[in-house]
Amino acid sequence: MRALCWESADELAVRQVPDPELRNAHDMIVRVRRSVTCGADLPLLAGRVPFLTAGDVLGHEFLGEVVEVGPEVRRHRVADRVVVCAAISCGRCWFCRQGLFACCDNGGTGAAATESAWGQPTAGCYGHPAPLGGFAGSHAEYVRVPYADVGAFPVPEPVSDDRAVFASDAAPTGWMGAELGEVGPGDVVAVWGAGAVGQLTAGAARLRGADRVIVIDRYDDRLRMAERHAGAEPLNYRYVDIPAELRERSGGRGPDVCVEAVGMASEPPGFFTGRLGAERPLALREAVHACRKGGTVVVLGTWTGFVDTFPLGAVMNKGLTLRSARQHGQRWIPMLLDRMARDELRTEHLATHRLPLERGPDGYALFRERTDGCVRAVFCP
Repeated sequence: MRALCWESADELAVRQVPDPELRNAHDMIVRVRRSVTCGADLPLLAGRVPFLTAGDVLGHEFLGEVVEVGPEVRRHRVADRVVVCAAISCGRCWFCRQGLFACCDNGGTGAAATESAWGQPTAGCYGHPAPLGGFAGSHAEYVRVPYADVGAFPVPEPVSDDRAVFASDAAPTGWMGAELGEVGPGDVVAVWGAGAVGQLTAGAARLRGADRVIVIDRYDDRLRMAERHAGAEPLNYRYVDIPAELRERSGGRGPDVCVEAVGMASEPPGFFTGRLGAERPLALREAVHACRKGGTVVVLGTWTGFVDTFPLGAVMNKGLTLRSARQHGQRWIPMLLDRMARDELRTEHLATHRLPLERGPDGYALFRERTDGCVRAVFCP
């Protein structure tokens, strides 16, 4: 089959790779209909995670059609249209039973590496090297889906592929941001980052009753999109004193909930790369300082190692609550698909560029450089 593969730092190629096969009774094979770029891919593309090897298949946010199921798969049949959660979880360990699917003990293949880096193993992820998942990615014609009854969900008939595919990762991450922040009626919420996750966090905050939602970025086209589709108030940090403006819009206190949805995509190398230096949390640092006393700061961006100049003193002295996670999508994907079917949640506008798989390198170039108004590139194998 054809697949988009990592070759070396900032070099991708579409090549022929072996077709996936069932490896255990709970697997199934999915023919990919949509696969999406994600900011979490950018450190991989840049070669900042040394465990990648030439030929590794990238991608983790996808939707497709079931073509083969293992004998123990109970919830899916051949020809079903499914969206697959990016986090690979067993559904049976203690953490999965608590709904903490991204903390799964058994979903990854590189437990030793994650224990060394983070103290404990975590769930796997498609399109990442062994220490971060070890499963072939979704930018391909076919994907093996382990723990299929746990991680794959049927798509309601009225929901288009372009809408449903974002239920794989971006939409549950955005919903989680609002839930971790315990956003409720009357809250003022600030979101750093107007990419797909930032916009969907803003939309989730509005659905949960927030009084004002403010999105901060430097790209006017993304800010306009957040204003139009999520009902957010846009702030461009190139022209505005963000902390002062946030105080002005929150009765002088600061936002009740501040969400960092930027991550390390544009930051220098961090601990997990094995290189010297630490990641600089520029947006996160501003979020901590801007948040009101007693408020909540939520970290949604992808981080892998140590962070330099983190304002822990501000967290303690202001009495802030700091929360973070990789998305526990299995908790929210059915609900999000229902909202999509009822037209309460629309995500297709995020698919700004639709390309055949053969143009995968072009799609990532558009996505990485944010050129031509690209928010997400969607590949159609």
